[in-house]
Amino acid sequence: MTELLVVGEALVDVVSTPVGRQEHPGGSPMNVAIGLARLGASVALATRLGTDARGRLVSRHLADSGVRLAPGSLDEAIRTSSATATIGADGSASYDFDIAWDVSDLPATGFELVHTGSIGALLAPGADAVAACFEAVDEGVLRSFDPNIRPSVLGSRSEVLPLVERLARASTVVKLSDEDARWLHPELDPLGVTAHYARLGAQIVVVTRGPEGSLLRAGAETAAISSPTVDVADTIGAGDSFMAGLLFGLTTSVGAETVVGRAAAFDDIVQAARFAAACAAITVGRPGADLPRRHEVGVLTTAPAPAPAPAPAPAERGRR
Repeated sequence: MTELLVVGEALVDVVSTPVGRQEHPGGSPMNVAIGLARLGASVALATRLGTDARGRLVSRHLADSGVRLAPGSLDEAIRTSSATATIGADGSASYDFDIAWDVSDLPATGFELVHTGSIGALLAPGADAVAACFEAVDEGVLRSFDPNIRPSVLGSRSEVLPLVERLARASTVVKLSDEDARWLHPELDPLGVTAHYARLGAQIVVVTRGPEGSLLRAGAETAAISSPTVDVADTIGAGDSFMAGLLFGLTTSVGAETVVGRAAAFDDIVQAARFAAACAAITVGRPGADLPRRHEVGVLTTAPAPAPAPAPAPAERGRR
């Protein structure tokens, strides 16, 4: 079985709603690892957890979904990080973080895919170790990156953008939300953002746009991927579910080696993106970051073929 590694934060989401407050395991990279494992992949998560009550909660959640903790992920001397999520009337979530991120000696061999993103990829001092791990993996390994920007934790655009672009240059796959794209590149429209990251070297670039679907670029080809229509409970974990679905599709239906070798057919990449959209739709249809299992996704993967993406303006720029 293909071995996959996810590198980044695992924490506790403290969710505040009009009816009360609950604690759930969370963190974008952790969600991606959970999503991959629930779909049937063999996954390890390299992270930092305490052995306190919250750390035990996260560890149990990972084990229940079949995710292994990479060596060095547990440290009895630290407090498990947390994120307080406030849910708005439209189901959208805003976050406040209590997190410290310091990692070293990350595993870099023995995997066919390495994924990183969000706070774990961009917050000092651990970000340097993550980037070094990411850049050190063998050339034949599929590397994926989702910046999942958290401005309240990471700092200004001028500080974050060089870190994002460093990781993107080493990536096979880059996924951004439309919010990430606007924050990082206010001068570009979504299609222009996909072109920018393709020029940096990414083979596959996706910008997700919530209910409007996503824009996919692979080489010179582009497509607009529709989102299945569902009743939204909240949007927690939607992007992570999309990321997990995309990576699962690429590593199983297409093959990591095929993608890295630039031999993947565009139609096969599109099918992986449609599968990812179905995963995200299931997640937003139920409360919290409850990512789907493989048998749940099939009923939503029979949508019509995606329409071509709109042609870019000459300079692939747009004003908002």
